[in-house]
Amino acid sequence: MPYEGEFAGYEPLRRVANTERIKTLLGRSKVRDNKQSVTHLPKIERASIEPSKYEPSVVIAIDGSTVPVEVETGYPGSEMGYVTVASVFIDLAKARKLDEQRPVNPVEFRKTQSPESIDSAFPGCNVVVDAEISAKSSLRKVLYELMASVRIFEDGESLLDTYEALLALKPDIDEDTQRCPYYGLYDNNCVDNKQQFRNQKGAYFCRCVYGRPLYSTDALRVHEGMHPDSTNRAVFTEIMQILERLWIIHILRSLEEKEWLAILRSLAIIVDGPLAVFGHPAWLSHAIKLELRRLNEKAKSFTDGQDILILGIEKGGAFVNHLIQIDYFVPEEKRNFIPVQTAYLLTDDYIKRNIVYSESKRPYGRQTYFGRKFFYKTQSGALLVATLPFLNETHEDLTQAKSSQFPRLADAMALLDQLVSVQHPNSLSPIITAHAEASIPLNLGKRVLEKMARELMRKM
Repeated sequence: MPYEGEFAGYEPLRRVANTERIKTLLGRSKVRDNKQSVTHLPKIERASIEPSKYEPSVVIAIDGSTVPVEVETGYPGSEMGYVTVASVFIDLAKARKLDEQRPVNPVEFRKTQSPESIDSAFPGCNVVVDAEISAKSSLRKVLYELMASVRIFEDGESLLDTYEALLALKPDIDEDTQRCPYYGLYDNNCVDNKQQFRNQKGAYFCRCVYGRPLYSTDALRVHEGMHPDSTNRAVFTEIMQILERLWIIHILRSLEEKEWLAILRSLAIIVDGPLAVFGHPAWLSHAIKLELRRLNEKAKSFTDGQDILILGIEKGGAFVNHLIQIDYFVPEEKRNFIPVQTAYLLTDDYIKRNIVYSESKRPYGRQTYFGRKFFYKTQSGALLVATLPFLNETHEDLTQAKSSQFPRLADAMALLDQLVSVQHPNSLSPIITAHAEASIPLNLGKRVLEKMARELMRKM
């Protein structure tokens, strides 16, 4: 790492470029055959599949943002993470009517959008709250308190209730490997070795002689990735990811609690990123998959057998880059190779051969995804990588790709055609709106947060 203001010269670049070891490594690397294209995948035109009789009139878009900010505690490198997860309610039916009366009045258009957000700060390096013994235990406590305080309806279940319903579905294999969060602090004797450590609901106490507080949210294990002496951006990103995915289930369970599942006939939920959970809390993916199946089966009795419509949309990454490459740079093919209003349904074999190289027999994303991907080129030419949920076991068979394995594919394609935006390349307007509500400007916003944090620390 350089000193502040120190810049490298060009000599190291020349040396690296001429190093035989680097040339040898590049020569040994596998190279994808560019002639393998999406022509090997099942291709579905929007016009060839029958949409449902329910056109979504309401969209809920979910996106998050996180910014680590240095604070003054007297200890070096003290840091807090500000995390925001926004959900935007969009009256699509009203927006369609306004679209018929171009030019659209911006004031009236904004009235079709109703945003709300979860905003919180989380302890990072050298930030210890209350009577906690470390920044790590402080993070665990604040995460639990946040989930307990957030709910859609004042008289409904909390986000913590939603999470604990998923905790009951947690795979045992993950739980068997988890240690007490205090393990190692007391000569490795925090947990009674005669008893297996188990997560419980709510707040409770460690079974050992120290009796330290434990929380149901400890099962997310985000604290395990926390660094005691450096930035914890990755931890804050994991928390944001958790809140985004939990919010999907929280919306559905809250509608179930109110006996409003009939709303799902005209509701679509769109979240930034794939339908997956990565990192320490990856077990949530399995639990979400099971809960979605239960909710979907119950909802069908109120929607004339219609599946729920949930979409994950990827803004970047390997799959997006691959799709753009296929459409623009397929050898011996003209640009705009993919026809508009056409979807390509991905298989496990195609993903491993062309996008994320692997020779594993385990299906791609088996432990992290609760949905499967497809490519779609909209009527306007936008290239989108989307995910639809696993709502039954047949959807999870990645050895094949049939339209029946992608719930409400025709409705999803139609919705993507309507929601595509010209504001950014290959973007959707609801995700843009949700991101604008969630995002904290990295420069101006960071200064505001630093000032706020400094004032709060003075009052403590």
